[in-house]
Amino acid sequence: MKNFFAYFFGKGDTVEFKNFTFAHFLPILLMVAVIVLIYVFREKLRAYKHEKTLRLALAFVMIITEMSYFWRLVGVPSLGANPEDHLPITLCGWGVIFASYMLVTKNQTLFDIPYFWLFSGTIFALITPTVITYTGPTRFRYYQFWLEHTTGYIAVFYMIFVHKMRPNWKSVVKAYIATAVMAVIAFTANELIGGDANYLYMARPEETKSILDFLPANYAVRVLFMAAVITLLFFLSYLPWLIRDRKAKKLAAAAPEENAG
Repeated sequence: MKNFFAYFFGKGDTVEFKNFTFAHFLPILLMVAVIVLIYVFREKLRAYKHEKTLRLALAFVMIITEMSYFWRLVGVPSLGANPEDHLPITLCGWGVIFASYMLVTKNQTLFDIPYFWLFSGTIFALITPTVITYTGPTRFRYYQFWLEHTTGYIAVFYMIFVHKMRPNWKSVVKAYIATAVMAVIAFTANELIGGDANYLYMARPEETKSILDFLPANYAVRVLFMAAVITLLFFLSYLPWLIRDRKAKKLAAAAPEENAG
């Protein structure tokens, strides 16, 4: 039993997870299926007498999933927990925490920040989940990673479909400020720790191949390029709502003319 737990909570020395395989696509497909079900049954969920309990349960799962990442590091010395790699300075991690409290409080700001972080940061982790290269489907980390990175989407879409929450222009500003704060924290940590510290991938490209390989190696150019990409992704994340609002305005403007006729 001891050997089983050492294996399950540990990591391998060789590649166990490969991108664009069944083990990669299955968690994403399950996430999409859950979101579709939430949309289909949104009216019933809204009227369900234990709806709040559902939100609390999902929030609990999200918090436990996030905390279990650090519990595993502390409980398995062979993983080599260190400040260069394992401080809680990630958009994905804090996005999950904010989204879990959003479920509990239905707070608009706690919706805004995860919404933009999911579609501007976490989405890259879904496309190229390089951090689990050495932990495949027979390891705890595989399941912890996918729960952490998919439940945030489920929580945000739940609030959109069931509670009709949505971002606005103020949401963009709040999310951008939050991102800037995280960038300053990451930069400070990278400078103070030195060595291999590379929080938010601001110091250098990743060691393994990922979608972020297009970022320039030069630090100044890299930061400016990241800022430009984030700005573009924020705009694209808000674009569906912008289009929806403009269509609504056109319909509202056309209605008086039809009534007058």
